[in-house]
Amino acid sequence: MSLDLAYFPDEAAPAARLARALDARLCPVATHRFPDGEILPRVQAPAGEVTIIYRSLDRPNEKLIELLLATDAWRRAGAGRLILVAPYLCYLRQDVVFAAGEPLSRDAVGGMIGRLVDGLITVQAHLHRTADLTQVFGIPVRNLCPTEPFAAALPTYRAPVVLGPDEESAPWVRAMAERLGGDAGNLKKTRRGDRDVQMALGTPVDVRGRAVVIVDDIASSGQTLARAAEWARGAGAASVDVAVAHALMDEGATERLRRAGARLIVSTAAALAPLLAQAVREMIGRL
Repeated sequence: MSLDLAYFPDEAAPAARLARALDARLCPVATHRFPDGEILPRVQAPAGEVTIIYRSLDRPNEKLIELLLATDAWRRAGAGRLILVAPYLCYLRQDVVFAAGEPLSRDAVGGMIGRLVDGLITVQAHLHRTADLTQVFGIPVRNLCPTEPFAAALPTYRAPVVLGPDEESAPWVRAMAERLGGDAGNLKKTRRGDRDVQMALGTPVDVRGRAVVIVDDIASSGQTLARAAEWARGAGAASVDVAVAHALMDEGATERLRRAGARLIVSTAAALAPLLAQAVREMIGRL
């Protein structure tokens, strides 16, 4: 089966890695910006039976408009099946209406994306209360757990402790602990603001004298992971490494983690191509 892999200019490197893994034709999307800020994407006419769109949706507001317009262009150009590969999937943290007057962002944005493409693949989505994204998006969705890319990027440990920064991370923490041959634990997070986070031990686990790996799905300001690293150091950990699926951090956040005691900071971004390629092939078989 012939495949096209479309990408936007700022994601040429990860798109190329995925295209090599899939033996797909690379199809860059050109974008023109008008003086008033409007965007005009120009896509290549599909040559393959399936068009895979690589677009990670961090900093999503402009990217969502690009995606809306580009998928319209692909459909008009005769595209058959469109599969969106979005390693980071946006607007999932607002999965309930927490206060009167707020939107249910998960469903608003999920419904929009579900009308644009035929299938969706993401990595370690930022989920708290949502068990099945297929029900939200109305299309087949794969939410991949990057256990193997993380294990390959981390050192070899002897009986480490894998910690999650909150209770919601427990399933992933258990999977990582099993893969690394260690124990799993979770902290309890109290958030008083975007940059004000307090930590306490939730699941009982002894970290004294042991290597600790803190895993999380997303880091932006780095405050949550920094507080978790400080807690682990204060509890007697021999070392603290951080593994985060989506490291949306600037240099200031990275330095904050190092000051908090993080020895190694690992992200999966450069090692996802084999995992994504396998998921693409499986999804093509379902569509």
